[in-house]
Amino acid sequence: MALTSLRDIRPQRVRLGDQPLVTKDGESLPLIMRPVRSDLDPVAWARNNGAEIETELIKHGAILFRDFPFRSRTDFESFAKAISPELMEYTERSTPRSDVAPGIYTSTEYPADQHIPLHNENSYSHKWPKKVYFFCAEAAPIGGHTPLADSRKVYEAIDKRIRHRFMEKGVMYVRNYRNDLDLPWQTVFRTFDRADVERYCANVGMRCEWRGDGSLRTTQVRQAVATHPVTREIVWFNQAHLFHVSSLTKELGESMRALYENDELPRNSYYGDGTPIEASTLDEIRRVYEELAVINDWQQGDLVLVDNMLTAHRRTPYEGSRKILVAMAEPFQQ
Repeated sequence: MALTSLRDIRPQRVRLGDQPLVTKDGESLPLIMRPVRSDLDPVAWARNNGAEIETELIKHGAILFRDFPFRSRTDFESFAKAISPELMEYTERSTPRSDVAPGIYTSTEYPADQHIPLHNENSYSHKWPKKVYFFCAEAAPIGGHTPLADSRKVYEAIDKRIRHRFMEKGVMYVRNYRNDLDLPWQTVFRTFDRADVERYCANVGMRCEWRGDGSLRTTQVRQAVATHPVTREIVWFNQAHLFHVSSLTKELGESMRALYENDELPRNSYYGDGTPIEASTLDEIRRVYEELAVINDWQQGDLVLVDNMLTAHRRTPYEGSRKILVAMAEPFQQ
């Protein structure tokens, strides 16, 4: 029998039938996806299945990609860019982070014993990411979870009178930038030029005021709720409860009030007309968030994709070492 030469061989399509390349687990938040085969190329799979990923993300609000071969920052970045080709710069910053690579950041660098309340990323700003990616490079041995909450359910669960009051008035965020407390304006606005800050504020409808001591105060009024551009559902979308002075611990709050008047605090929130927000109102909002929070343990190599308008996230205190990388994508404004 004559041997067939390599050039005579014609490529053939290999049929895998209807066998899926990933499995899906969970009917709530988040959906968990796992690869069926250990040799699955996650970047190629994401490029070829973007519509499916988007459909599941809209349905569930968040997807946990578990047991995929994500081992490094570059793996994380490549996968995120396969879904969202252009990552966002973290502008108008409200928390300390370190830049790891263009569009890749550490998670908020607050002390390990502090918790970060549930919130939607940059919902205090004129523009926010539609998608947020989290990558677990190192899971804390104790704690350090990233609980999630469905912003649609948060909106529905908040007392109607509270909802209507916020929808009518909006939320005012006031920040005083000092070099010795919280983030300086140079870090927040990514510039050392006052004129750049003034132009930015003018473009986004934010009032800025330079003080006699060289510090800066900004004031902006933003939405309390938002409408998702795809589902058209109304979501609770603000950080009034997080910016408000009552979010501080009792000791720190008392110390801040002893040092500063309310309008001089590093950050605070009001109704959009400038009137104070009742403590009982914010307590009710925090209660709803906590009742709806869903906690999942991190495993090294986990990657979570969140629809930032549909799902809020937070961080629990932890012990030991923890490293979560973050990417934001698809800027949106209403």
